[in-house]
Amino acid sequence: MLRVRRTTAPKRPRTEWSAHMTSAGPEHLVVAQASIDDWKVVGEWAADEGWNPGLSDSASFFAQDPEGFFVGRVGGEPVSAVSVVNYGADYAFLGFYLVRPDLRGRGYGLTTWKTALAHAGGRTVGLDGVVAQQDNYRQSGFELAYRTARFGGIVPAGEVPTGVRAATDADRAAITAYDSACYPADRPVFLASWLAGPGHRTFVRTAADGHLTGYAVIRPARDSLRVGPLFADTADDARALIAALADAAAGRPIAVDVPRTNTTGVALAEELGLTPSFETARMYTGPVRPFAGERVYGVTTLELG
Repeated sequence: MLRVRRTTAPKRPRTEWSAHMTSAGPEHLVVAQASIDDWKVVGEWAADEGWNPGLSDSASFFAQDPEGFFVGRVGGEPVSAVSVVNYGADYAFLGFYLVRPDLRGRGYGLTTWKTALAHAGGRTVGLDGVVAQQDNYRQSGFELAYRTARFGGIVPAGEVPTGVRAATDADRAAITAYDSACYPADRPVFLASWLAGPGHRTFVRTAADGHLTGYAVIRPARDSLRVGPLFADTADDARALIAALADAAAGRPIAVDVPRTNTTGVALAEELGLTPSFETARMYTGPVRPFAGERVYGVTTLELG
């Protein structure tokens, strides 16, 4: 997700470097690939933005493309960040576009953006950004595909419908194949980490003949539990999976990001009493391979697509 506002700068004593940074321009910025430890700082920035990232998301992000994360530093201190995660030869996703609020307006963000975007090469790049920034992203070649709304609230636990159960290792191949039909790229490496993440719980729904009709993941986060992906053949399948997620949430609030183009998904979120909080714009720099958008009742993450 891309949003450059409201981040609270990390507290630190006033030292000589902070005095230097008050006047440092983009020529002082050093952009380099970030380590997973670097990204813990960026994750805190994202939390301060209100993005509510999952507690263990970084490991899965880095499993997919460990070279796709960039931090800009001035005097050795991190001041900006962007991720550009590659999926195969044709698709990449850009997220975590963040600049410390006390150091904005100096060109750090744009310099980091350009360095990171080069990592995608000739791939089509996707992003989720706040609607107000669409014109800025168009200047970098992005065009609007659809909008996504975050819905949140508490879904009362009830009886979990027939056919829904916790996923097992034996379901991995079927989940991976199902996911590939619902996403613009294959991502088996990412999924292997995502499904097994600490605190992540995965549920599947199967038909009478055993074939998969949907799957969903819920994971711990700073505030409400995050749901994603929530992929399902029909609204009934999605509703059944949400019943399992509500049971797992045990009365805690959940948050799910629903594409506005899936009107059935939006109606389901409203039916369940979830309320929208903010919107993002899904944008691409070019064509993406066809995928079953009507099955996307909740995207995986706004940070990674």
